[in-house]
Amino acid sequence: MRSVSAREANQSFSRILREAEGGEAVVITRRGRPVAVIGPLNKVISPERERAIERAITLMKEGLPIGNRRFTRDEMHER
Repeated sequence: MRSVSAREANQSFSRILREAEGGEAVVITRRGRPVAVIGPLNKVISPERERAIERAITLMKEGLPIGNRRFTRDEMHER
């Protein structure tokens, strides 16, 4: 990961953005201290988030236990 000054980042923003699209992260510094990172958007879902999504989908399919029965998503949205 390379570093550039805030001034250089300002002057070369389009190039740095292209680098981020290409997968490279760039550290932006001010007076030699790191203050920000411009990098590729992380599209990978963490295993923890994946499990949470699966639990939510399962609950929607099986229904929520309320009282002595399970209510499905569709039943909860009926009026």
